Amino acid sequence: MTSKGAQTRARIVAGAAAEIRERGVDDVRLEDVMARTRTSKSQLFHYFPGGKEDLLLAVAQHEADQVLDDQQPMLGELTSWPAWQQWRDRLIVRYRDQGTQCPLNILLGHVGRRTPAAQAVVTGLMHRWQAAIAVGIRQMQARGEVAAALDADRTAAALLAGIQGGVLLLLATGRTDHLEAALDLAINSLRQPV
Repeated sequence: MTSKGAQTRARIVAGAAAEIRERGVDDVRLEDVMARTRTSKSQLFHYFPGGKEDLLLAVAQHEADQVLDDQQPMLGELTSWPAWQQWRDRLIVRYRDQGTQCPLNILLGHVGRRTPAAQAVVTGLMHRWQAAIAVGIRQMQARGEVAAALDADRTAAALLAGIQGGVLLLLATGRTDHLEAALDLAINSLRQPV
């Protein structure tokens, strides 16, 4: 794909994401996306030959990327306890602002969570997120602030599981209490004497 083609495709995905956030996935028509992004039907189907389903998967990937982008630069700079606290606070604000309307969850529900493409979006997101947390743990181990014997990958997996459990409860209750507790306990457990 050319640079111009990649820009056009990205513009269509961003426009579709904005339409879905404003109208909801069920009420967005391809015509709405074409009008918003100033693209023709032939352009849209050039980049998304499967039509709306292909476009929704691309938007799901966009939303998955946004989950991690919203945590930056904190997630990429977990090199001190204040940095971990800033990341924790950023995550809480992100999910508090999102509330019970998770765009990624809504999109995957529409596309079908069990389809291989939808599972790949979620698996990719979780893999990248866990890897970023593990890098932060290893950085703290290198500084001597987290026990060297701690398995960084397994600890990152547990922390991510706690986050996801907290998000699931947020979607059910509208409250971030569980997410906050999971993050606080996980981060505090990292601070145990070396």
